[in-house]
Amino acid sequence: MSLTLRDTPTGCTLTVRVHPGARRNAITGIHDGALKIALTTPPTDGRANAALIAFLAERLQLPRARITLLTGATSRSKTLRLEGLTAQTLTAALAPDLAPDLA
Repeated sequence: MSLTLRDTPTGCTLTVRVHPGARRNAITGIHDGALKIALTTPPTDGRANAALIAFLAERLQLPRARITLLTGATSRSKTLRLEGLTAQTLTAALAPDLAPDLA
């Protein structure tokens, strides 16, 4: 299965499926084209959204300001805009975490 990524004029969009309240922060796979991410932060007061952006910023070595939550503020399914990355470079950056899923 592959990720659903779309190139935009300033970067790309990524669909994620978040599992808040997990034991550890991790990328756990792909589900229906969305990147599955487990977060230790509970889903209260937008804290899980902030943790998601911080986790991806660190993992992708991007400033947090270049990651924007487009849809899904109160849902487990979210769409993010990643400025400065193409779909191809994002796939390459995530490849070590998703080697069996991207094959």
